[in-house]
Amino acid sequence: MKFMVLSFLLFFILPQENITDYFSVTNDGETVARVNRTDFTIPYLDEKFIDKVRLETFMDDLDKKLARSPINATIDGDGNIVQGKAGTKVNHTKLAKRYYHYFYSHGSVKTTVPMIPDYPQVDGELLADIRTQQIGNYLTFFKKSNSERTNNIDLATKAINNHVVFPGETFSFNQVVGKRTKERGYLRAPVIVKGELAEDIGGGICQVSSTLFNAADDAGLKIIERYSHSRQVPYVPPGRDATVSWYGPDFTFKNDYNQPVLIQAKSVNGQMTVQILSSDRLRQHE
Repeated sequence: MKFMVLSFLLFFILPQENITDYFSVTNDGETVARVNRTDFTIPYLDEKFIDKVRLETFMDDLDKKLARSPINATIDGDGNIVQGKAGTKVNHTKLAKRYYHYFYSHGSVKTTVPMIPDYPQVDGELLADIRTQQIGNYLTFFKKSNSERTNNIDLATKAINNHVVFPGETFSFNQVVGKRTKERGYLRAPVIVKGELAEDIGGGICQVSSTLFNAADDAGLKIIERYSHSRQVPYVPPGRDATVSWYGPDFTFKNDYNQPVLIQAKSVNGQMTVQILSSDRLRQHE
């Protein structure tokens, strides 16, 4: 009787990995994930089938842990092209094959995560080609003595600078600039809310979106979404502004040309400038 009780206890004390085999995935010698067949098996079927959606989600999660994003090429303040850098991402096809082999075999499998290069969308050769000619330009002025507003303008300007909009692609100011928060360096500055002046985080960035709107319009890009403030602003003529808010209006335009377009933006000494550049082979889609 003692022997039976002892055996019963040992059965539950044994670690789970000793009684169930695993598909273990390692990176740089460290185990980053471990799953077994039941994790991706479609239930209630007589034969074993892999739940491909769950397997793809698993590989996406590995990507979030291990992938290194590529860095696009840019143009620096002196007009020189700074080459980009390739990143890496999980090779879904190869990893899925390894899991399939494990799924339909017996025993455990331990494998390294197969990685492949992830090349930047914008390289130096592309930038050299699409900065050939200026197709749009606009200049506005601001008081650089207002340090909080100047700070916000500088941050938003840097966010849109060197951004490339490909043929058929729609540019969204909110998506490119991102949420304006204190953690990201934005400060409280005057904003217009329902026709009244107030203060809020990110005040001043509407001058960036308005300057960009006028440059994009000058370049003949298709304006998709644009809203004016509820009262006139001093930095552009009446009706030529583009108000933006993270939880409200956005400014968007579409590139209907056959070539990518490049946004070059700069804010210095109280001047905010936006240039739209492209290739000398530029033409409208028919």
